[in-house]
Amino acid sequence: MTAETDTQTTTVYRVTGMTCGHCEGAVTSEISALPGVTSVKAVAASGEVTVVCAAPLADEDVRAAVDEAGYEFAGRV
Repeated sequence: MTAETDTQTTTVYRVTGMTCGHCEGAVTSEISALPGVTSVKAVAASGEVTVVCAAPLADEDVRAAVDEAGYEFAGRV
C-alpha cells in the first residue's frame, strides 16, 4: 500500500521474522537511516512496517535495510 500527500509518501511493507520489540527496533533503526525517511512503525505481530518519507523509496533500498537488520523483506502490503 502506498499513499501520497503533498509532501509525504506512506508505504506499508511486509517483513517476516520479527517476533518482539527488539526486532521492531532493529528494523525501525535500519529503515530510519534511509535518506528522506521521517517515520517508521514496525509491528512484529502483523509483520507490517509503515514508512513515511519525503519521496517514494526503492524497494531494493528497503530490502537492503531489512536484510541488514537480520529479517526478510516480503514486499509491499
